Amino acid sequence: MNRLTAAALAFAALAPTLALADGHLPDLDGREIVIATENAYPPLQFVDPVTGDPVGWEYDAMEIIAARLNADITYETISWDAMIAAVAEGQFDMGMTGITIREDRAEMVDFSDSYMTSQMRMLVRADEDRFSDAQGFASDDDFLMGSQAGTTPFYVGVYEVLDGDEANPRIVLFETFGAAVQALLTEDVDMVLTDSTGGEGYVRANPDDLRIVGDPLGTEEFGFIFPPGSDLVGPINAAIASMREDGTLDALNQHWFVEYEFE
Repeated sequence: MNRLTAAALAFAALAPTLALADGHLPDLDGREIVIATENAYPPLQFVDPVTGDPVGWEYDAMEIIAARLNADITYETISWDAMIAAVAEGQFDMGMTGITIREDRAEMVDFSDSYMTSQMRMLVRADEDRFSDAQGFASDDDFLMGSQAGTTPFYVGVYEVLDGDEANPRIVLFETFGAAVQALLTEDVDMVLTDSTGGEGYVRANPDDLRIVGDPLGTEEFGFIFPPGSDLVGPINAAIASMREDGTLDALNQHWFVEYEFE
């Protein structure tokens, strides 16, 4: 049974003409969809520190999609560094964790249409006064950047902030994005590159400890991933289009980026 949250139910009811399991959308006849996620990327998906439950924008979006397509969802937690390969091999039906649509990844997996646009930003400690932009950070060899290998922030940091050397010792690698942010908070690194979606989520959760500095370093589109040739891409795209048309995507953005209060 789908685990629609109260917020998701409210979003799903926005447009009567595109109601749950609407006849204008494909009917998946109760098909189970197994989705891989990392649960470490607020507000898209993370573990609520109070309830211990996984929550977030992507969870609500996928529950609404499942309801509209008459599908049933199961979630499995997996590390980021294993996710794309695991989905490509068909171990999961889908993957979600704020995944940037990129040509090199599209050679391994199929992407849905974009469900969100974001910009790359520099996340620093709230009291950071040694640099305020990418040039200032790059100018001092003592400044360290925390990152996850193979992610869009990693490549932007290597090629747009630093010198293009993926083995640059100024890049400190972590298994999860959350671990990189924790290292920033404990002063083990000086900056973490993130898309504006994740960065704003962490700033809202830690307003006295973190802030974003500098100009955006590029724009990226987020999408869900599927094994190559998956027959789920079309139905998921149709559901995303319906949510864009009836205002549900906007309502999700309002809830998770403006109204949601981190404990």
